[in-house]
Amino acid sequence: MSQPRIAVIGAGSWGTALVKLLSSNDEKVGWWVRRQETIDHITKYGHNPDYTSGAQLDAARLAMDTDIRAVVDGADVLVIAVPSAFLKTALDQLGPDALKGKTCFSAVKGIVPETNQIVGEYLFDHWGVQKPMFGVICGPCHAEEVALERLSYLTIASQDPQKAEHMGQALSGRFLKTTLSDDIYGTEYAAILKNVIAVCSGISVGLGYGDNFRAVLVSRAIQEIERFVTAVHPITRDINEPAYLGDLLVTAYSTFSRNREFGAMVGKGYSVRAAQLEMKMVAEGYYAVKCVHEINEKLGVDMPITGATYRMLYERIAPTIEMRLLSDKLA
Repeated sequence: MSQPRIAVIGAGSWGTALVKLLSSNDEKVGWWVRRQETIDHITKYGHNPDYTSGAQLDAARLAMDTDIRAVVDGADVLVIAVPSAFLKTALDQLGPDALKGKTCFSAVKGIVPETNQIVGEYLFDHWGVQKPMFGVICGPCHAEEVALERLSYLTIASQDPQKAEHMGQALSGRFLKTTLSDDIYGTEYAAILKNVIAVCSGISVGLGYGDNFRAVLVSRAIQEIERFVTAVHPITRDINEPAYLGDLLVTAYSTFSRNREFGAMVGKGYSVRAAQLEMKMVAEGYYAVKCVHEINEKLGVDMPITGATYRMLYERIAPTIEMRLLSDKLA
């Protein structure tokens, strides 16, 4: 089997799911895994003990390494799946020219907090990645259902159609279908905002609000997302496509959604810190809402759901009060 052409950076839920998909297509996949204990477990038992443990992995097709520099140097195409809160720390281990000439696809669903940028913008400005060499991998899709080999869909966005097609082919398989897009900004921002909405949806669950309320919440949310992505990148797009509306629906409603689960715990009375400790996983929406709030202070987009979520998480306004005020705004 040839040396890795594609490498996945990150061994969380999405990193594990993407490795499963890529390696199932007879690819030798490079994989940066932070802990040697995780590599040893995968080699012996064929699954990640920490995330998406239901995903069966063929260790013979994986070139795992705890040295991110070795993994990056050995691949032509990088799929970045590190949570946004830790992305800068991970990439700072690389040399300044490590990503130049590499094709980079982001599967990150958050904003880099140190710069308030989506991953694409961060890579363009700080790592010398050119726009035609960048792409986005987004939903609607849960890593857990990929692990269970349930029929799933991904959207692959790139301004280079050939690169999008190649990545789509690398990920497609018996239970995974892909669609292509050229909207690298809108898909990435929408993937971030749907996590914010999912936190708010979860808070409503924790407070005992019903399906009728969430139906209105989500239908207003897609309008909010459309206003925001139009403000940051005004191109012609259909907000009802799966990459936008579909991803919002699955994240706001599914019990697999970490952001929805996090929100439900906050709604039940957990502090933010207690909910994070209980989950033992990263809810990107918590970090994203602060970054989006700060970006929107300059843009001035009407975002009542994002604003309410920010106040509940960061200004510690009681969810019972803030959700009652939000319910009036959604009418």
